[in-house]
Amino acid sequence: MKLHTLLLMFVLAMIVAFTTLNWTAFITPTALSLGFTHIQMPLGLVMLGLMLFLLVIFLFFVTYMQTLSILEVRNHSRELKIYKELADKAEVSRFTELRTYLENKLSEHENLHMVCKSEIIAKIEQTGNDLKTLMEETGNTLAAYIGEMDDRMENKNQEGNKT
Repeated sequence: MKLHTLLLMFVLAMIVAFTTLNWTAFITPTALSLGFTHIQMPLGLVMLGLMLFLLVIFLFFVTYMQTLSILEVRNHSRELKIYKELADKAEVSRFTELRTYLENKLSEHENLHMVCKSEIIAKIEQTGNDLKTLMEETGNTLAAYIGEMDDRMENKNQEGNKT
């Protein structure tokens, strides 16, 4: 038990013991004034009745406050559950957004890679075609020089035979 509950039980036990020990004084009739009239009643029983009435009111108040706090805790736990679900959904949506963002970036990089690859392949093909053309031109030039040298040698041979 909690300390304040034990203290309350101790005080109630002391009141019961005091009442039991002084019971004759509690039931002795006394003239009491109610403001507009006078009556004969035992003052101890009246005070004991008022104390019991206040005790009952206090117990109802404590029960009421305890019920309110339990209901408030229950409402807070519901709200926390709702907020937790919202946070979980937000986290899932953030992960989904991150996944979508990363997929888009990866797609952009793949597209850029494909564009760069196709440009490089096109440049390699162009270079190959340029090299092929250059080799053909070089071969043609070389063939022309060889043909010209043959012609010169034939002309020299014919001139040498004529003399």
